[in-house]
Amino acid sequence: MGYYIKDITVLTWEQGIKIITNANVKVVGSKITYIGTEDQDDSGTDIIDGKGKVLMPGLVNAHTHIPMTLLRSYADDMAPHTWLYEHIFPVEAKLTPEDVYWGSQLALLEMIAGGTTCFADMYCFIDKIAEATAQSGLRGLLSRGLINGAVLEDYSDDDRLNEAVSVFHEWDGAMDGRIRIALAPHAVYTCSPQYIKAIRNMAEKLNAYIHVHVDETVKEHNDCLQQYGKTPVKHLYDIGLFDLPTIAAHCVHVTDKDMDLMKEKNVAFVHNPGSNLKLASGVAPVPDALNKGLNVALGTDGASSNNNLNMWEEMNLASLIHKGSRLDPTAVNAAEAFKMATVNGASALGFSDTGQIKEGFKADMIIIDAQKPYYYPKHKLISNIAYAAQASDVETVFVDGKMLYHRGEYKTLDKEKILFNVEKTCERLFSK
Repeated sequence: MGYYIKDITVLTWEQGIKIITNANVKVVGSKITYIGTEDQDDSGTDIIDGKGKVLMPGLVNAHTHIPMTLLRSYADDMAPHTWLYEHIFPVEAKLTPEDVYWGSQLALLEMIAGGTTCFADMYCFIDKIAEATAQSGLRGLLSRGLINGAVLEDYSDDDRLNEAVSVFHEWDGAMDGRIRIALAPHAVYTCSPQYIKAIRNMAEKLNAYIHVHVDETVKEHNDCLQQYGKTPVKHLYDIGLFDLPTIAAHCVHVTDKDMDLMKEKNVAFVHNPGSNLKLASGVAPVPDALNKGLNVALGTDGASSNNNLNMWEEMNLASLIHKGSRLDPTAVNAAEAFKMATVNGASALGFSDTGQIKEGFKADMIIIDAQKPYYYPKHKLISNIAYAAQASDVETVFVDGKMLYHRGEYKTLDKEKILFNVEKTCERLFSK
């Protein structure tokens, strides 16, 4: 079983933007087996007419907290500390595994319809997030957020770390490798150095990735300088965390020397422009990171600080805000923003055979309707994608060669059931 997409425009990244017009693309099983302009044997495939459409890699959301869809629009327009400690944490303390499951399902609905095919998540009850992800068909690198400020010699009794290890053994590599598990020390301000070291050592033992918040706010940066005499990046570097493959989310206040350390250790720099703007955390030095050769990916953060999981908006913002803040219209161009949202994200998460439309790669790809008025005239496709395209343009979504969504119809999820259960969940969580 497979798919044969005829007469479509292919947009991908391969040593730069690559566009193939009037292309035919064949998918057999989970992989792309042909891309080109020659006719192919279409027997045993479902044929899709690609006229007027664009086929591109699925978007990669490299940092989020998907169950926080339950907190969408609950606490807005306030200082980050007030938002987090007086509003978000108190509700999160009431969450049950079932709540996290339904919040995750809601997020998966949104991400699929918007063309996200892969994501990195950090939250609690990740066994329920993994269960929901498995059902949805999406690809994910999932991690249990780990918090412990205690200074101990032995963390073998730490419930959170033990939960993370247990879920790693149960889910890492599940669904033919579609789901992987990382370890996630939350941040330097919520974890003691000893605890971060224990997580690092466990991750090395498991051969697991690291997912961590880094230098998101001025307060985090200054508090780390005061407490440890070094920046958050230097602090984590000295602990040895970056010796392992690491996804560093936010990086808003990293210094030039910090970025040199990140480059040395191949740390992925995950830019979250929407969330950082909404919480007034600042504007990350993305042009500098790109100039240093760091792998810069994009993420939405959670839907309580964004308030959506729309990677098209992040792609747009990732280009526009740096032009404006630096008074330089060349600071981040459309092609760079596209690369951040696709191939860079896939590389950051360690899914090396995704993120591109390429023969032999996994068929994680989306078809968008490029016949909307704002795609005309067709001077430059990559500019239309970065500056004009909308999530609602997504028509079809594939992951691992399986169709998850087509023209508003979900193939793996029950939208009505999910929305019903989300409403019930929120009635309990937010009742006075």
